[in-house]
Amino acid sequence: MSRIGRQPVPVPQGVDVQVAGQKLTVKGKLGSQVLQLHQDIEAKLDAGKLVLSARSQSKRAKALWGTSRALIANMVSGVSKGFTRNLAIEGTGFRAALEGKVLSLQLGFSHEVKYPIPEGIVVKVGGDKQNALEVTGSDKRLVGQVAAEIRAYKKPEPYQGKGIRFTDERVRRKEGKKK
Repeated sequence: MSRIGRQPVPVPQGVDVQVAGQKLTVKGKLGSQVLQLHQDIEAKLDAGKLVLSARSQSKRAKALWGTSRALIANMVSGVSKGFTRNLAIEGTGFRAALEGKVLSLQLGFSHEVKYPIPEGIVVKVGGDKQNALEVTGSDKRLVGQVAAEIRAYKKPEPYQGKGIRFTDERVRRKEGKKK
């Protein structure tokens, strides 16, 4: 049995969860999300808690049970509190600017890098030198994906530390050539 799948998902005040067959809809102050449950998983709303159960004892059903519970818990948390990933831009002349729904990055290339911000994601540029980014949204997967795509434009290099990194990421620095 799944240890994670057995735990009920608590539904906080202000979050509306609706189960219609295999379609689960979660609505909150930060938006709404929809999840199509697998046919081996059953969801029931019971006294402010969402309880999941596996319809069969197959290996696939047991694996999807815990996964579905984790996805639903992330959905409930996302529409009530939201998710945030912070990025830091390091390097001389490296900076970011927001132009409507397009993030413009100057990363030492001969051109500016333009990144269109997807729907449901908010990007804030901060710092005194425009070198801090904050990616927020209600979908945990999408927030992480956007942050990873922005970081992929210029990964931090190990000798001088230039590039885009997560603020909680530790870049392993290497020693340069000896004289």
